[in-house]
Amino acid sequence: MKKVTIRLVSLTAIVLFLVAVQSHAQLIAPSASPAAHVSQVVGFTKISMDYSSPAVKGRKVFGELEKYGVTWRAGANAPTTIEFSTPVRIGDKNVGAGKYTLFITPQASGDWTIHLNSKGNAVYAYTKDGKVDEAALANDDIVAVKASPVMDNEVQERLSYTISAGNNKVAKVTMAWDKVRLSFMVDTQVDQKMEGFKSIF
Repeated sequence: MKKVTIRLVSLTAIVLFLVAVQSHAQLIAPSASPAAHVSQVVGFTKISMDYSSPAVKGRKVFGELEKYGVTWRAGANAPTTIEFSTPVRIGDKNVGAGKYTLFITPQASGDWTIHLNSKGNAVYAYTKDGKVDEAALANDDIVAVKASPVMDNEVQERLSYTISAGNNKVAKVTMAWDKVRLSFMVDTQVDQKMEGFKSIF
């Protein structure tokens, strides 16, 4: 009887050990650039962004990690996307409801360019021989707006996007990473939509 009990205990210990090993083997390390999401309703429009959030890790981000004059995917891993539930206006362009990929072209001086890609392509779709084909990328821009980067004294360790409701008509979308803050405005066209509603009734 004792031998049977000892064997059962031993067998149970082996099974538990194997289960623990199996569970440990399936454990995956956290992503170096975790997925992030932000959304905000402004006026009648829901604005949503999905991106991956890389860390500074003591590196010089803009000018070295992300070269000046080279269009960057504005995040890590999968393309950074922005989605509008209704038509909006950005810069001097009307932008239809839908999902777009967002790129940024940093510059050593002067304004940077924020691109919304109409085809939803990743920036790699425009890379040839290790270089971004800026002309082809510009051809697929639904809108490209200039924005002045603002330098901050504080380091933003992880890339983040925020969407401010402001006056609940015009949203301010801001990218913050390292010591750079870059914003662009999204007019959700509340007044125009209200006029449209009135004309129906």
